[in-house]
Parts: sequence; C-alpha cells; structure tokens
Amino acid sequence: MARILSILVGLFFTVALLWSFGLGFYTWTTEPAAATAEHEFHLHPKNVHFASDGPFGKFDNQQLQRGFQVYKEVCSACHSLSHVAFRDLEQLGYSEAEVKAIAAGFTVPGTDPNTGESAMVPGSPTDYFPKPFANDIAARAANNNAVPPDLSLMTKARHNGPAYVYSLLTGYRDQPAELLKHFPEAKTPPGLHYNPYFANLNLAMAPPLSGDGQVEYGDGTKSTVDQMAKDVAAFLIWTAEPTLEKRKQTGWAVLGFLLFATILGYMSYRNIWSDKKH
Repeated sequence: MARILSILVGLFFTVALLWSFGLGFYTWTTEPAAATAEHEFHLHPKNVHFASDGPFGKFDNQQLQRGFQVYKEVCSACHSLSHVAFRDLEQLGYSEAEVKAIAAGFTVPGTDPNTGESAMVPGSPTDYFPKPFANDIAARAANNNAVPPDLSLMTKARHNGPAYVYSLLTGYRDQPAELLKHFPEAKTPPGLHYNPYFANLNLAMAPPLSGDGQVEYGDGTKSTVDQMAKDVAAFLIWTAEPTLEKRKQTGWAVLGFLLFATILGYMSYRNIWSDKKH
C-alpha cells in the first residue's frame, strides 16, 4: 500500500510540474513581456576597431601612451588600476627614468623614514597604482553614492568590453523625447546622467571627457573626445591582458606545430600501413 501511495504522490508532483511548465510556456508565447525603457532604448556598443584586434593584431604603443595619459589626467581621480604596477608601463615604451617619474607623481601608503609611522609617500616603480579613495564610504560620498569600479580588467569584465568603454565615454546625451513620452517614470533622477550604452540608462558618473582638447597629447595628436575615448579604451585592453601579443604569437606557433605533427602522422600512417591493405 505504501509503495502504491508513493507512486501516486510522485505522479502527482510530476503532473504538477509538467502543468506549470506548460502553462508558463503558453503564457510566454501568447503574452509578450511588458516593454521597459531599458529594453527599448538601451543600445549595443558602437563598432570600433583597435590595432590589437584580430589574430594578427598588435598593440600600438603610441596609442597606449596616449590612453595612459587620458587615464592619468582624467580617470585616475575616481578609478583605480589595482592590478597594474608602475614598472609595467615599460612595456608601453617608457624608459626606466620616465617610469620612476610617473610613479613619483602618485602617493602610496608607506612609512615615514623619520618617524617610522604610516604615511603617504611618493610611489616607486614596484608599487601598484593607488586607489583614489581611502575606502568605499569615501568613494560613495564623492560619487553620488556609487563606487567607481576598478578599471584593470574592465574590458574583460564587460561583453565586447573595448567597444563598451568607447561607447560609454562618447554616449552621453539628453534623454530622447520619445522615452519621456512613453516612459515618464524613467526620467533621469537628479544627480544621474543619461547614457543609452549603460544597462539601466542612467549612471552616477558625469561625462568624464568634457570636450575636445581636454588632454594635451605629447605626440601632437588632436585630442578630440572620440580620440581620447578610443585611446583610453585601447589602454584598458592592455591593462586587462598585457600578454595579448605573446599569446597570439604562441598560438600561431602551436598551430604550426600541430599542422606539422598532423602531416607527419599522416605520412607515417601511409608508410606503415601501405603494404598491409589488400
């Protein structure tokens, strides 16, 4: 009797599960999801090309240096690069003396040599880029209750990351009238800024690139908003994967070896079994 009862209970739950699944599928196919402002007005990243794209792509060190300059003069006030050490900048073509000078321009936690007490001291090449805020509370207080994310791995943390960074930096605009007409509740709250490339359309970060000429490039390149956004996005590709070029070179060497081994194996197969077939 207990066995029959357990079978009936199992059948009941199976039928209930199938029924709920079927009802959910029917509802999904017959009743479309309610439209939202995020669904209707969120835009995919723009199409943009970087020198490091593709299987043969390589970093453009001149562009990376420009991107670092944008980060240093604009982004570093709010965003950290906690996975990048100053000495890593030598990979961008900076000399040892230039790296030392760049590091000394930042202050990092250290020890006062005169008193032995904790203090902020000039950075050295072995130090990592410091955080701009002492803690998350200070970061929230300075950024409309939002904590600026670390940018070290940003181009890996977001889908189509380089294009996302570029699009976000160049995507600030006024809310379209059509959005306010159909979704008045989606009006950008005070203190936030409309950007259709951000997931929920509004973000706490004000437009960091305020206009052309904001950064004076040392190589004479005209620093338009578009150029600065593309340069800093390229720099963040490097911070997220500084070994990108080496990985691609290794990949081609491995593919060449596998191709050679495949041909060699096939020739060995033909040689060994040529007189064994009838």
